[in-house]
Amino acid sequence: MTAIVSLPITSWDQPISSANQTLAIEALEAGNVVLLPQLPFVVREDERPLLESNVIQGIKNVSLAPANGTFKGSKGTEAEQRQLQAMMMRFAASTKSLANNLLSPYEEGLQQARASFRPVEIAGRPTSWRKDDTRLHVDNFPSSPTLGKRILRVFSNINPQNQPRVWRLGEPFETVAQRYLASLPKPLWGASKIMNALGITKSPRSAYDHYMLRLHDHMKADQDYQTQPSHQEQLFAAGTTWMVFTDQVSHAAMSGQFVLEQTFLLPVEYMQHPAQAPLRVLERLTGRGLV
Repeated sequence: MTAIVSLPITSWDQPISSANQTLAIEALEAGNVVLLPQLPFVVREDERPLLESNVIQGIKNVSLAPANGTFKGSKGTEAEQRQLQAMMMRFAASTKSLANNLLSPYEEGLQQARASFRPVEIAGRPTSWRKDDTRLHVDNFPSSPTLGKRILRVFSNINPQNQPRVWRLGEPFETVAQRYLASLPKPLWGASKIMNALGITKSPRSAYDHYMLRLHDHMKADQDYQTQPSHQEQLFAAGTTWMVFTDQVSHAAMSGQFVLEQTFLLPVEYMQHPAQAPLRVLERLTGRGLV
């Protein structure tokens, strides 16, 4: 089962020993969660009203591109939106500093992607089964093919009522892949170029992206799999931060609200143990290159 590896980190920009760097990377690449229980992202007093204002009412996801500050998905007054954007930029800068210190062997390859703020209670939220993140799944992006890059995500629970974020964690990636691979349809010749030409995807999908998206859907659609008692529950308390390769770890967010998230992408060649990457696992199981 997925292990939770805790580290005593108390600052987003503190120097981190090589021993703790190694511990974090070994845990992440093995498909575990790195928990930082003493590392809160502190919401400033002037930002606290944002968690009660119209800027986030009914909003599932507010997104931010740290590279240029592009900000989407919020409501409220112009001043409130600017303040939320500034808070998210501060979170993005904090996570980048953390990643550079804790995961320094990745530094040359690690690419900071979008940050998000998820203010709505996830339990009971109406949505389609495919978009229902309370169902166990692994991550891939329908419109933005990763071409095998790892998806590393850093989460921080900023819930003002001190409510936890509750996850379920599933089986190791290779076990899940072996369960579903034979039932996944193979990519259709030319389909990736057509989807790209039509603007459905930002670049042509690789065979890897095809299989990962189908795996995501088959997992979520399989109600028997979703209700297996072997899956473990994990509570992430308010004021804690955690990171995980969500393309590898089967996960589902069951309840909670007010979570900040930062996505990083990592090419497989920058890993310490590339054979553990989902790309390499699927290539081994299919007997062919997938990118």
